[in-house]
Parts: sequence; C-alpha cells; structure tokens
Amino acid sequence: MDFELNEEQKMIKEAVAELAQAEIKPYVKKIDEEKKIPDSIIKGLADLGILGMTVSPEFGGSAADPVTTGVVAEELAKADFSCAVPTFFLVQCAWGYVLDKYGQREAKEAILPWVTKGQAFLGIASTEPEAGSDVANIKTRADKRDKAYILNGEKMFISGLAEILNQLPKGGGYVTLAKTEFQRGAKGISLFYVPVKGTRGISPTYLEEWGRRGISTGGFAMEDVVIPENYLIGQENKGFYYAMEGFDLARALIAVVSSSAAQSALSQAMDYLKIRQAFGQPIGKFEGLQFKVAENWAKLEAAKLLGYRALWTYGEEQRGKKSRWETTRLCAEAKMLAPVFAFEAINEAIQCFGAFGYTEECPLHLALRGVRSYYWAEGTVEIMKIIVGRELLGKEFIAYR
Repeated sequence: MDFELNEEQKMIKEAVAELAQAEIKPYVKKIDEEKKIPDSIIKGLADLGILGMTVSPEFGGSAADPVTTGVVAEELAKADFSCAVPTFFLVQCAWGYVLDKYGQREAKEAILPWVTKGQAFLGIASTEPEAGSDVANIKTRADKRDKAYILNGEKMFISGLAEILNQLPKGGGYVTLAKTEFQRGAKGISLFYVPVKGTRGISPTYLEEWGRRGISTGGFAMEDVVIPENYLIGQENKGFYYAMEGFDLARALIAVVSSSAAQSALSQAMDYLKIRQAFGQPIGKFEGLQFKVAENWAKLEAAKLLGYRALWTYGEEQRGKKSRWETTRLCAEAKMLAPVFAFEAINEAIQCFGAFGYTEECPLHLALRGVRSYYWAEGTVEIMKIIVGRELLGKEFIAYR
C-alpha cells in the first residue's frame, strides 16, 4: 500500500498550488461578493490544462486518472474554501468524463474542446422541481422523431447556468436525464447532451444561493426542445447507469474538496490561536481549544483519505479490476462523511476566533456556507446512507422497494 504521489502528480500538485495561492486565494471574497469567477481565473485554469482534464487528449484533456483529478481538486479547495472554483472544476471533470466515455462523436466535438479551453461549461441536469434523490421519478421526457429527439420538462438546482448564458463565449450545456420509456422507471431513462445557449424552447430560471455564490445556480424549462439523435449518450434506456458513474466520480471529488476546504479554514484558526492572547498566554495553549483542533483535523484527514481511496477504486473499476458496487459504496461513504465533518470543523474553527468569527471580516463564513451545499449536491447525505446500507445489508433491505 503506497500513499505517495508519483512524480507527475507531484508536479501537477505544485503547479496548481502555485496558481491557486497566487491567482485564486486573494480573490475568494471578491468572487463571492460579485457572484462570478473572473475570466482571468478560468483562463488560468485552462492554460494550465486542468479544465476537463479527465477527457481524452483528442478533445484537449489529458485523460487524467481520478486520483490526479483529486489532487487538483484538493489544491483548488485549499485556495478557494468557498468551493466555487472547485465546483466549477469537479462538475466538468465528472460529466466531461461520462460524455467522453459514452457520447457520440458529434456531441463530444460540440462541447468538450471548448470546455478544456475554458470557453464553455458542461454540467449535469438531473434534479427537477419534484424529483431530486428519486431520479427514477423524473418527469422530463424525450420522444424520438425522425433523426431527432424532442425534449419536454424542467430541470432545477443545477450549477453553471449564468456561466453558460452570460459569461463564457461558447456557452455550453448539460448532460441531461430524460425518460424515453416513461413507465419503466430507472430502466426507461436515457442520457443526452443538451446545449442551452441559443437553443429554442429553453427558458432559464436563476436562483440566489446563500453559499458557494461564485458559481451560479438555477434551472431551465424545455418546451419541444429539438436535439439531434447523435446527442444521445450511450444507448437508449441505459442513461441511469451512465449517470451513476458520473455521480460516483463527483461524490469522491466532493469528499476531497470538502476536507481540503475545511482544513484550510482550520489552518487559519490555528494561526489565530498562536497570536491571540488571553490570561497572559496564547489561547492555543488551552487544551479546550487544542483538543477541538486535533479532533477535527484527524476527522478531516480520515475523510480525505477515504475520498482518495474512493477515487483510486473508481479508476480500478473503470479498468475492470474492481466491482461497480464496491466503488459506489466507497464513493457514497466518502460523500456521506466529508461534508458533515467539514461543516463541523469549520464551525468550531469560527468559534476559535471569538466574536470576530461572527463578522464579515472573518472569511470563514465563506467556507461554512460553501461546504454546506455538499450536503445535497450529487446526492444527499441521507441517500449516501441508504446506498451504504444497501451494499452492506443487501438489496432486499431497501426500504422504498
């Protein structure tokens, strides 16, 4: 068992850390206030070759393995603990990988080269106003007509809508779940690439979130939206299973991001504990505070390592060396624990600052609000528990069947 990064991963980690600390960390508060990742940061990520790094070199990626992708996510979260930039990065890596693996050439050519250049955004459109965790109950449908699909329905609580419509020059779109056989539940779901910018029949809605505000959130309604048949991803009615691969990868990345963001917040608290005086000595000498730091740091290390184990297992599964179910369980375990541990650690880090921690001048509230979003993103904490329980006890113990 080897916990060392290889030489290439070390070089990538160093390069990303240098960029992130110099070009992202100083502007985290501005990103949150202006509700936008600056074009210069996106360009910097693209020039470094890490946007959409999981896709094939043919489309501008580097076919990066999951662990290397996690290394990049960790450094981005360390610099931007509001989690806006890490989310912009990880969403495109997860769903770019799925589109690259299963998509038809025409769909891949339409979006992936622009993602890797930082000129377009690719996200996931799964959640609906009445269907979130219950993916099999989505109402969006896709009907085949001649050489096209006609989509009708609504998607909600998705990332990157404003970036697609208002910021990035080539726009972008979403890996989108829709029913092609409505009565078959999960077995009747197909996956499509749906371009959003300039597509007739799409009506966007923007939502104001109270955290992770540097990346937009919203939804869109589809009324008789026509997409070419070669924008179908994989086979008809297999979309649920392709989507689960994307969710697994995203969940493991979220575990690393959550842990890293919280460790960054905790590091700032430790710096403060060394200089803040009370009763004639630095407050870091008091065990009541030391023990909180020690416990939280250990939990975050454990969660991050579980995230990396999930990423490693995901890579092995994609090469046929691990089972899909073991991979899904590990990714769910990591996603189940990391955001909760991270939120608790940041909350206690804020406590270390005393009353100053409750002011806007103390930036840790950005981290607290950012990691809280991961209680839901890519599957709720509660659903992660159901997945883990299912894999431990057996599918006959699923309560909703």
